[in-house]
Amino acid sequence: MKYFTYTPPPFGPKWGIFLLLVLWASTPLVYAQSSLLASAGKGPSTASGSHRQAPYELTVRGRVLDGVTKEPLTGCTVVIKGTMKGTSTDANGAYTIVVPDGNAVLVFGFIGYEKMEVPVNGRTTLDVTLKALASELDQVVVIGYGTTTKKDATGALKTVKSSEFNRGIINSPEQLLQGRVAGVNVTSASGEPGGRQNITIRGPGGVRTGSTPLFVLDGIPLDNSSSNGATSNPLNFLNPQDIEAIDVLKDASATAIYGARGANGVILITTKKGKAGAGNLTVSANVGVSNVARPLPLFSADEYRRQVVAVGGTLEDQRANTDWQREISRTAITQDYNVAFSGGAEKLTYYGSIGMQNQEGVLKNSRLNRYTGRFNASQKFMEDRLVLDVNLTASQTTNERPPIDGVLGAALSANPTFPAYDPATGTPARYQAFTNPLITLALQKDLTTINRVVANISPSFKITKDLVYKLNLGVDNASSTRDLQSLASAVPQQDGRLESIYGNNQNVLIENYFTHTLALNDHNLTSLVGHSYQKFAIRGRNWSINRFPITPIEPINNPSLGQELALATNRPGGFAIDNELQSFFARANYQYKNRYLLTATVRADGSSKFGANNKYGVFPSFSAGWRLSEEAFMQSGPFSDLKIRAGWGQTGNQEIPSKITQALFTSSTSASTSYPLDNSTSYPAGTTYTRLANPDIQWEVSTQTDIGLDFGLFNGALTGAIDYFRKVSGKILLEVIPADPIQPAATYWTNVPDMTITNQGLELDLNYRFVSQGGLRLDVGGNVTFIKNVVNNSPYTVITSGSAQGPGLTSATVNGYVNGQPIGTFFLREYIGIDEKGVSKYRDVDGDGIGGTDKDRIAAGSALPTQQFNFNTSIGYKGFDLMANFNGVSGNKLYDNTANAFFYRARLVKGLNGTPEAVGEANESINNAAPVSTRFLKSGSFFRLNNLTLGYNLNPRMIGMNRWINNIRLSATGQNLFVITNYNGFDPEVNTDRTVNGISSYGIDYLSYPRARSFVFGINLTF
Repeated sequence: MKYFTYTPPPFGPKWGIFLLLVLWASTPLVYAQSSLLASAGKGPSTASGSHRQAPYELTVRGRVLDGVTKEPLTGCTVVIKGTMKGTSTDANGAYTIVVPDGNAVLVFGFIGYEKMEVPVNGRTTLDVTLKALASELDQVVVIGYGTTTKKDATGALKTVKSSEFNRGIINSPEQLLQGRVAGVNVTSASGEPGGRQNITIRGPGGVRTGSTPLFVLDGIPLDNSSSNGATSNPLNFLNPQDIEAIDVLKDASATAIYGARGANGVILITTKKGKAGAGNLTVSANVGVSNVARPLPLFSADEYRRQVVAVGGTLEDQRANTDWQREISRTAITQDYNVAFSGGAEKLTYYGSIGMQNQEGVLKNSRLNRYTGRFNASQKFMEDRLVLDVNLTASQTTNERPPIDGVLGAALSANPTFPAYDPATGTPARYQAFTNPLITLALQKDLTTINRVVANISPSFKITKDLVYKLNLGVDNASSTRDLQSLASAVPQQDGRLESIYGNNQNVLIENYFTHTLALNDHNLTSLVGHSYQKFAIRGRNWSINRFPITPIEPINNPSLGQELALATNRPGGFAIDNELQSFFARANYQYKNRYLLTATVRADGSSKFGANNKYGVFPSFSAGWRLSEEAFMQSGPFSDLKIRAGWGQTGNQEIPSKITQALFTSSTSASTSYPLDNSTSYPAGTTYTRLANPDIQWEVSTQTDIGLDFGLFNGALTGAIDYFRKVSGKILLEVIPADPIQPAATYWTNVPDMTITNQGLELDLNYRFVSQGGLRLDVGGNVTFIKNVVNNSPYTVITSGSAQGPGLTSATVNGYVNGQPIGTFFLREYIGIDEKGVSKYRDVDGDGIGGTDKDRIAAGSALPTQQFNFNTSIGYKGFDLMANFNGVSGNKLYDNTANAFFYRARLVKGLNGTPEAVGEANESINNAAPVSTRFLKSGSFFRLNNLTLGYNLNPRMIGMNRWINNIRLSATGQNLFVITNYNGFDPEVNTDRTVNGISSYGIDYLSYPRARSFVFGINLTF
């Protein structure tokens, strides 16, 4: 047993405690492994910690290489046959092992390669080359309730392995994928730590149902909804370091197995698993430094003085030179530490990890702290007929947010000649004319803590050699607490307030399915049939207290200090939602002569969200593939792989509010719903219709066709895929106003007859790989997507999806769903300049002689890009490697709501700061208003260097540590290094949530959290 004394290190207690935990965590593992070896009686015991060799022992060294490319195989296990004693190769494929004698046999094993046994025969140097088990075409692909190989897949899908993931500061799985998959568009809603990621696969296809795909974690379909009150991404709980691969299912033939939730695509996340062989311990540490990448070009103090006078305003000059953007921002530090251990034997494998990420935001008082723990194991019983898989993930995320709109709005408007701090006290200065944004930061706090546990147990039993039964029991439980705190203040005057919101989301899954395989001569058939039941329970409660005194005690820490708890202003609230989904599914995969492929899938889903008349929906799909490269007439051609595939299928969408098919009544006391029944002033609650029943509501259905070509040239050095797709969404679900005005409810839900949303386009994906005999490795890849989205047969002029915000702009329509136009079309007055009076002119579309009325609105472009392009490359030589990832979009527009609300001449004349855009029109009157129009509509196209990573694998032998360390990797990553764009906001990749009545908004930028430019430095140790 180890004993040691903790001495505080010179670099701070947090670092020292972390290293102490790593050391302590590794101690029992080493001790247990040593004890196991000793008790087994196989090989010398290392329990005493002695490294002295017995006279008959032999030290063997060597390298393990790929048999074709001669690349070193890092992490290859080297085990003495008949024992559990072993090691693994370092970054150069090198290993060192002590064998009991010269007659020992070494077993070399590596994923994807044939296992090799090599007698030592007294040799001290033993170099080995391993043969790949299969080509890239035999790569295993997860397809939902099973796996297939890349060459046998008939659907449109893509696998992204952990080695291909994006690098840098990563909060959620979507960021790992950005730019890696054709047809998948990932957009950061803002630059906030833990902020939401908008992800669409082959375009959005719904109005109220959103565009987020279904995420499946190790077989558990996750609920896309956030924990009650939480504003961050619901997928932040997952540590990216634990992910082994992500499979993206794009077309209906691939997603139909998930039926009602597959309309927006499916993303399957597979976490890392243990491997049989020597134990493995990995420790990584990363530190990042971030700053605002593109501050807005506000007037400096000197320029402000000139501009205010030039426009005829009254200058109030406090003789300071304050950069308010800099005052509210900071150099943010991110720390990310991870420890992972894995290993196993023939019957048992395991993997465990703990992780900690503390990320500061570039705006003060914003941060995201995440603590994760993960463990999984796989145990075989009954001569390997029974396999038990267990997965467990536990996490806690704490997200602190400043009042972003208030802080940014104040900083963009504040007079730069006013000092930020009071020179007498050194504290933030207080002004009657405006609120110092530093004061706002000090007075407001928004703190959310989410605890989440995701676990499943999946036993599978081989009934016969061809028939396997599998049970999947899973639970996903998340509880959240959100505190909104306002401190009491005299200047600016405000009462203290505390509002607390509690939420709990629970998702329980029970699945049973059978898989049967049949191989008969040239025929191969794999059949699947199963049942799934999933229940979602969402709960929420809230309460608040007003009038806290001015005191150093924060209301969060002592709510009893609040002095007002009246029902009129602090009525407690709450809700409970239960949803159930029952499904029956089946799939058959047929293969003939390894070249003709057929797949058929059907799923019947029943959801409690729908009425009795249409509770179940059936979603079928069919696909076929022809591997031309296996035909005799293609054997002498240039193609190492050539496959044509086609698929058709239907999927559903149930992401709508619960119980909308049922009538809803509301009881309340108000002038319009109740009256006194006697002479008293007591008003009993009155009950009114809020929603009418509609049991005939049907599932929203997407019908998709895909035709694809997969190819490989130059013995697989150049590979690629071309896909044409067409997805038509019908039976659109929408909340509408009744045609008959005499109705007890103002709105009702229905399927809009004949209305469709169509996405069609072309995807091209190319990858080239080159490996030289001298050790140079080059990978170049890229993809491009051309996509067109259109809304047809809508009975409405515009279904508003996004509205403006700001002084005089609140609720003004910006974009929506317009017939014959894409989703997110900007429906605006067309700005054509300034007239002779200095007033804005707008095109008179309807010819009534008055420009700028609502009847003059036009379709002025869409927020959806028509082209998406991505490029990635990596180059390696010996221990060095360089990886770069570029991504961009074009054909889309952005509405700069920030400029509309803050940057125009009429505000500057009042002493509010602005940008050169505010004085861009030389003849503009200082009384000219700035309503919503195409004046503030801008191109959203951009091309970005998303991340650039330089790494070096240091051979531990070079520093004399190869006895204890297998590999040392050093890396430096730059994130968001540059962006080429004409957009002059913080960043063109933005999507402020300006949803109207639950209809998703697109392409609006209003006081969005600035995006950061980051530099991350890391070290990874493998033991």
